[in-house]
Order: sequence, then C-alpha cells, then structure tokens
Amino acid sequence: MKGSPRTGKGEHGKPYPLTEEDHDDSAYRENGFNIFVSNNIALERSLPDIRHPNCKHKVYLEKLPNTSIIIPFHNEGWTSLLRTIHSIINRTPDSLIAEIILVDDFSDRDSPSDID
Repeated sequence: MKGSPRTGKGEHGKPYPLTEEDHDDSAYRENGFNIFVSNNIALERSLPDIRHPNCKHKVYLEKLPNTSIIIPFHNEGWTSLLRTIHSIINRTPDSLIAEIILVDDFSDRDSPSDID
C-alpha cells in the first residue's frame, strides 16, 4: 500500500464532494459525521503523512514490545469502525500487535453482522 498511487473519493485525506442529495442531516446527527460519505470511502484509503517533521526522522529501538489495542465503541457507524481496524492492521508492524479487542459499549443499533 505504501507509495502506491491511489485515486478515488476521500483518498489522500481529500474532501469528499457532496451533492445536495448527499446531505442528510438526520444521519449526521445520529453518527456525528456523514455516514453516506463513510460508506463510500474505501476501507483501505490512503492518507497523507501529517506527522511533525521532527517525528519523521525519529529513530526507534529495533525491538519494541507488542501491545493489545482496545477499541471501545457505542453505536459506531459500521464503515468507520472497519476503517479504524483496517488502518491499524495496515499501518502497524505485525510484531507490535498482540491483539485487537473490540468492546461494544451497549450499542442499541443493529450491526450488519455479528462481530463476536
């Protein structure tokens, strides 16, 4: 994925162009973001490197411990949750991820499928 040129809506962190029909205030109020846009952006989208310039040259230890990543969510938009998981997996060295734990904090919306 690194260095590969990608095109499409939302790629490289670019704004998603909306038509008047795409604006849905009720969906925005329910999710805190436009779920229509989220549903139409690739799960494995490209993002610009927004690190501070000093961080780009930081030298890390060769051997770092792995970690558990815990993602609590409540009534999260399905595509935004999946995009979070894809980003973690695609942008983190395998050796650093011990596990990814999703914790549903009593969501009362239906999800597309059982994630247990």
